[in-house]
Amino acid sequence: MRQDIDGALRGWHYKSETVQARLVRAKDGRELLQMRIELGVMQLEVADRPDGSKPHGQATYFAYLKTKAKAAELAGRNFRLNDQHSVEADREFMQYYHRRVCWLSLGEYARAVEDADHTLAFMDFVRDHSPSEEFTRSHEQYRGFVLFHRTQAAAAAFATADDPESAIDSIRVGFGKIENFLTNFDSDAEPESDPMLMQLRRLEAEIRERHNLGETLQEKLDRAIASEDYEAAAQLRDSIRQKSEPRTVESEEA
Repeated sequence: MRQDIDGALRGWHYKSETVQARLVRAKDGRELLQMRIELGVMQLEVADRPDGSKPHGQATYFAYLKTKAKAAELAGRNFRLNDQHSVEADREFMQYYHRRVCWLSLGEYARAVEDADHTLAFMDFVRDHSPSEEFTRSHEQYRGFVLFHRTQAAAAAFATADDPESAIDSIRVGFGKIENFLTNFDSDAEPESDPMLMQLRRLEAEIRERHNLGETLQEKLDRAIASEDYEAAAQLRDSIRQKSEPRTVESEEA
């Protein structure tokens, strides 16, 4: 029985400068994600853990750790990650990173948002239950990057759905979160020259120019609240509420 992957690689040449991904069907009909790497191909499941495993019977290792933390809380104990937890958490972070960049490369933006949200929630958990400050900082340093991916994906999802206003709003919200993170994480940070924020500024400008878009409803609402024009603010809230049902991707507006 042949077990090589020659067939999977035939005609699919590795390119170091880009993420190469594709969706395929397994023999049993389930959808799979494949990522071309230098030494072959990486295959990922499209739901739950990318490697398809069920850690301790849970959908993800994050889900398993939450059960551990809940049990400790009920027993009146503080839960802290041990060395094994830390290793396995890092494994899941990396798996979700690979799948997230594949979704972005394929234009599967809603799926990229979903995986980014998993990672951000897991990062919150790791921060709250970290064994040390060093471990916390070693993971928090990537938060801005995940937020950047999430913001790009959300904006692209809205733009694809012909909703440029929501795309702009999602960029503004993501921009603020990244800026706040950079400032709090590193006192010497200069957000105004950060490459991620500069790219988001360019993306916002491109969307506004392409759609001849001035202020969004959310921006008008923010201005009305700032000027204490509560009647206008109430009307704008109603307009936003009507517009947002249904929405393609949550923009995490405050």
